Amino acid sequence: MLAACAGDPRTSNSAYQPQGQVISVATFNVSLDGPSFGGENSSDALKAQLASGGNLRIRNIARIIQLVRPDVLLLNEFDHISDLEAGLGAFSKNYLKVSQQGTQPIDYRYLYTEQVNSGLVTDLDLDKNGVAGQLPGDAQGFGHYPGQYGMAILSRFPIELDKVRTFQRFLWRDMPEALRPGAGYGSDDNEGWYTDAEWSRLRLSSKSHWDVPIKVNNHRIHILASHPTPPVFDGAEDRNGKRNHDEIRFWRDYLQPETSRYIYDDTGKRGGLPAGSSFVIAGDLNASIVDGEARIEGIAGLLGHSLVNNFFKPVSRGGAENKPWLPHANTHTATWGIRSDYVLPSHHGLQVLSSGVFWPAMNEPDHDLVTSRHASSDHRLVWIRLLLKQP
Repeated sequence: MLAACAGDPRTSNSAYQPQGQVISVATFNVSLDGPSFGGENSSDALKAQLASGGNLRIRNIARIIQLVRPDVLLLNEFDHISDLEAGLGAFSKNYLKVSQQGTQPIDYRYLYTEQVNSGLVTDLDLDKNGVAGQLPGDAQGFGHYPGQYGMAILSRFPIELDKVRTFQRFLWRDMPEALRPGAGYGSDDNEGWYTDAEWSRLRLSSKSHWDVPIKVNNHRIHILASHPTPPVFDGAEDRNGKRNHDEIRFWRDYLQPETSRYIYDDTGKRGGLPAGSSFVIAGDLNASIVDGEARIEGIAGLLGHSLVNNFFKPVSRGGAENKPWLPHANTHTATWGIRSDYVLPSHHGLQVLSSGVFWPAMNEPDHDLVTSRHASSDHRLVWIRLLLKQP
């Protein structure tokens, strides 16, 4: 029998059996791209490993998912492979539907993935190295090839494909009071890094923003998925720090009609989330209010939003053990020491029953799954368990 650890949903079911529909939602940055498996500038090496079913790191990732067993799962940094059967479908068929070290297979009947901005090259010199149209720095989002660092959603419940909204092409300049990178550190002046011609074409999302409705019986839950750029790897202009802030701010504005009027999706439809909707904001947001180098006001504005339930913090003993000198280490979701990955539900329609970060401590079962990035990922799976309130 498997023992349970902190941040493990297997500890959540014995003491309290709620009445009504219960689902779990998770996010996991799995760091699965072609170069991770020796490939150069394509997803081919990843596709080969997905087809084989035998790669140990991918098997460990699958085992983590099988242990936690989320009903809805967002994957960050899973290369976008347009052939679903060769990409997300192969991961499901050859890894998740196969027992990993004795765990019960898991079958996600509904899969969703779409194009992202990473690796989508422009003819601009966005990184200012004197050469235009060069990957990875001159792409709409940093990437060595189209689709690197993509996203995917797996669900046990139907995805309402006709109601999905994507915001891959939304221009950064069209966000009111966007933090256009300036010439000096922390500067908010509108001159310096990007020319007017570049600024007029640069998209907000470094990957994409998705609103993916999931139907659970008569409940609709909007999965608001994204993966903002890390707020580092830049210079005094703070172009990544400002973009990270505004990518997070996008969801804050999207939640209410009065702040979302400027938003348009990839079909041209304007506006944000319908009032009174249930939602879960999920993804690697690359920002924390207490650790790291992000502009705190971005993530703080989202966590403090009146419609967002932030009255809980997923924790683990493994995180606390990883950085014992840091006071918030038990909330960390990445090995370098930050709460980077989030699952944030709405107050409306959803009640949080439990939450956690899958990060076993050294003396707990399955610690071997998280010893390093080479074992699984440098991020940890974060989950919440939700009771759907009766309408």
